[in-house]
Amino acid sequence: MPLALITGASRGLGLALARALARRDWALVIDARGAADLERTARELGTLTAVAAIPGDIADPAHRRALVSAAGDTIDLLVNNASVLGPSPQPALADYPPAELERVYSVNVLAPLALAQLVLPRIPDGGRIINVTSDAAVEPYEGWGGYGSAKAALDQLTAILAAEQPSISVYAVDPGDMRTRMHQEAFPGEDISDRPPPEDSVPGLLALIEGRPPSGRYRAKELARPVAGEVTA
Repeated sequence: MPLALITGASRGLGLALARALARRDWALVIDARGAADLERTARELGTLTAVAAIPGDIADPAHRRALVSAAGDTIDLLVNNASVLGPSPQPALADYPPAELERVYSVNVLAPLALAQLVLPRIPDGGRIINVTSDAAVEPYEGWGGYGSAKAALDQLTAILAAEQPSISVYAVDPGDMRTRMHQEAFPGEDISDRPPPEDSVPGLLALIEGRPPSGRYRAKELARPVAGEVTA
């Protein structure tokens, strides 16, 4: 049974992908900052597959070590999905508090690399790393300077890691707009009900996991149509 380590898996895209992999007989190690939400997710997924759920902050080195320890000797897939938006409403760069920006980079850039460093010795040839990015990494949206620049750094980090690790596949994946709590925080007070659910982005991720195209940056919704039989919310 292959094993996936997915961060930020108690809701949104992380939860949707964890559900899809559980249905495909993947064992899972998952985390989230909210212990109660993570416990509910673990109970649900535990009816389908083996699940280890460890609450904590991915920016905490001890928490990262605990995740890798729970995964065991072989980790077939790492999905760096956990991230933070930063202040909401998002400030212009001229007004961005440096301490808040440091936190955004710590979670969105440094933590994914630090976790990958721990995981790499346990990924077999042909294994995969997926770093979840954003179109804000390449488009200069006003107000997105903190989050967008962090995701741009993650994109470049992903590309270099792919060049340095040719025996595995390393992907940066833009899932597109999604109806998630983070997206709502980015647009406080606005109606985002027209955004698609995160489940709509999962087929693209599965196309990377199961199809194994070359390492690179991809947009999830250009990779695959929704899979017949997959349940969306």
